Amino acid sequence: MQRRLAIFVDGSNLYNGMRDNVSNTRVNLAALIEQLLDGRELLRCYYYNAPLTDDYGEELREGQNRFFESLRRIPNVTVRLGRLHRRADGSLVEKGIDVSIAVEALGLAHADGYDDVVLVSGDGDYVELVEAIKRLGKRVEVAMFRNQSAGVLMEHTDVFRPLDDLDWDRIVF
Repeated sequence: MQRRLAIFVDGSNLYNGMRDNVSNTRVNLAALIEQLLDGRELLRCYYYNAPLTDDYGEELREGQNRFFESLRRIPNVTVRLGRLHRRADGSLVEKGIDVSIAVEALGLAHADGYDDVVLVSGDGDYVELVEAIKRLGKRVEVAMFRNQSAGVLMEHTDVFRPLDDLDWDRIVF
């Protein structure tokens, strides 16, 4: 029987990894998903990000909106948006992304919505999520560039999939 797969993508984490490792941030998410499948049935890929604020130029905001719309047209992809919050020092930080990923991934695991899950992020904050999903009998993979993956996260996952090893000529455009 074919294993059922859910993929959760921390969009900002992927964007930063691509910028730093492949010098290109224009991801073909369908091609990335294809390389992560490994013969499994994709139930759904959830892509999380935060829309840019007015602090960014109109061209960048419109480009990001076009990107989100293109993702929504990919079969079995759901886009979930958080928000950017301004700190007292003036810097912007994403809000709602990590918690949304954790709630949705755990909820689907409890409902037996998948057998395997791929978390596309290197954020060490996801260790407790990984452990909770494993306690439910699910197989957890983390996929991220080696240099952007918290060691503690890699220690807790069942499988670490270095994005460095993928065919990026097929993933970027």
